[in-house]
Amino acid sequence: MSFLKLGKLAGMVAVLGIVLAAGFVGVVGSLDLSVSKAQAQSAGNVPGNFSGNLSDADLWRGIRGGVRGTVSIPDKRAAQLVQSDGDLWRAAKNGILSQVGGWSLLAIFIVLGVFYAFRGKIMVDSGLSGQTIERFNGLERFAHWLTASSFIVLALTGLNIFYGRYVIKPLLGAETFAWLTSMGKFAHNYIGFAFIAGIILMFVLWVRDNVPLLEDLKWLAVGGGLFSKGFHPPAKRFNAGQKLIFWAVIIGGGSLSISGLALLTIIDIPLWAGSFSILSSLGFDVPSTLSPLQENQLNVIWHTIVGMTMMVVIVGHIYIGSVGMEGAIAAVSTGQVDLNWAKEHHSLWVEEHQGEIKGQPAE
Repeated sequence: MSFLKLGKLAGMVAVLGIVLAAGFVGVVGSLDLSVSKAQAQSAGNVPGNFSGNLSDADLWRGIRGGVRGTVSIPDKRAAQLVQSDGDLWRAAKNGILSQVGGWSLLAIFIVLGVFYAFRGKIMVDSGLSGQTIERFNGLERFAHWLTASSFIVLALTGLNIFYGRYVIKPLLGAETFAWLTSMGKFAHNYIGFAFIAGIILMFVLWVRDNVPLLEDLKWLAVGGGLFSKGFHPPAKRFNAGQKLIFWAVIIGGGSLSISGLALLTIIDIPLWAGSFSILSSLGFDVPSTLSPLQENQLNVIWHTIVGMTMMVVIVGHIYIGSVGMEGAIAAVSTGQVDLNWAKEHHSLWVEEHQGEIKGQPAE
């Protein structure tokens, strides 16, 4: 690669980094990975000055340690005066989770930008043939777009709930932000059911084609041919990379759905208490009894971690299925893909469906 190309690449990466870093500052308020305000507020500062700092500190330290009284209601856990776990939950949610989530989204865009600069768009090496073969039928495309469109809405509304106060509120004002967030929360709650239906439908339609095979290990060993031109390892209907995406969506989406339903419903669903009971029986030192509030706090943390992870994965999937690869988008738009594209990326699958080829070869 010439020095001119290296210079252009360095410039592109620098500009991209500056733009995204500036955006990240707007998202989390700072590029600093040190202790956040939320964590600082839980570092020991206590309110009041009733009888001297020392006795006040001792008093609040004791309260935070779990002062309990007596109650007449059936739930004896309500006797605890202060649930100090909430302070730790807030510090984790608004601190490390917020920062790591923002950095992860920033990182995937930088990685994809650098990959595109070096590799460019992955073209059909043998050229378009003029013949097509059906990759996905109408029901399969419906399942894909139902899941994809609902996930995009869930991702955007979730990001607004998590970061909107730092980005949208200063731009649109408190009143507009409050209205937008209220509508977004409503959409997030109920479009989630469309996402659940989508992943169930995808599982039923595609699980048999996504069973791991020996060919998948060979595909992974050579990086799927993504890093070298003119080399395409054989694959069936779905290659190893697509199978990883499939199981990430099914397992991650299923986990998101369960934790989301637990947060949405007023019924106490003891997901974590049940899981911790199993771990406790195996010898792990974890609490097997949790209050509904603690269950919700853990659900929020887990929902956030899985949601941000899936966003990073899906950004990569969107890239390779659109601007990153010639001919890929046709699979989920028209359902028909060019025969040469299919032969290069899914040669074993084409051999099984030779009778479904349509059109005349290009001259």
